[in-house]
Amino acid sequence: MKKNPTKIHDAFLLKPRVFGDARGFFMETWNRQTFSEADLDFDFVQDNHSRSSRHVLRGLHYQSGDRAQGKIVWVTSGAVFDVFVDLRKNSPTYGLWDGYVLNAETHDRLWVPPGCAHGFLVLSDMADFHYKVTAPYRPDTECALRWNDPDLAIEWPIEIGIEPLVSAKDAMAATFATCEKYD
Repeated sequence: MKKNPTKIHDAFLLKPRVFGDARGFFMETWNRQTFSEADLDFDFVQDNHSRSSRHVLRGLHYQSGDRAQGKIVWVTSGAVFDVFVDLRKNSPTYGLWDGYVLNAETHDRLWVPPGCAHGFLVLSDMADFHYKVTAPYRPDTECALRWNDPDLAIEWPIEIGIEPLVSAKDAMAATFATCEKYD
């Protein structure tokens, strides 16, 4: 596995070793030793899987306080534009966002550290999205940051004339100026 830095402090684009031939491919999706050797030795407590259709935009989600989740995220079918925003006040990249296309062809993954809001926009007809998280989901600590906050100016690859499909909760999410942050 190759571990490439992103523009967000302590976040990484992970490129797994994929062995392919005419029959298909094989890859390890998780190996504690491999991740430990890459200084990504975390105690994952929950795996999640979502399926979404084209133009669905989920996020930007995070959990507040000591329930912050670190996440390894990837796509097993389709493609998404994955975004994360640094909400850690003491981070050198506080207030910055970064984004990557994740798809089933490259098998790239992202490590999104605790203290970042996270979301994605589906680019394909459908996408299966997976999360491996370091803290269980807790509805009482759930937070959302507005996906289209002008102060963040995230460059979502939204097709002209298309309005992304967002949940009512995400449409009413807090702005960067008013959202909960991490000390």
